[in-house]
Amino acid sequence: MATVTETIQVGGVRCERCVMRLAHALEGHDGLEAANANLMGQVTLAWDDEQTSREAIVDRLAKSGFPELAAV
Repeated sequence: MATVTETIQVGGVRCERCVMRLAHALEGHDGLEAANANLMGQVTLAWDDEQTSREAIVDRLAKSGFPELAAV
């Protein structure tokens, strides 16, 4: 198992409710081991590289209204 950890910057986070929506968007994503978001739109992710990819996670976030802005 190859665990990858990365922090990305996303848009669309304006309040605590947004953070909860973001968490709900990622809930149940196969291979995602941990996710932690803050009000500044920084999301720290840890995933199993054999089960999912960075692109799949970022795509899921974007489809939920949280597009990636830039690398942190």
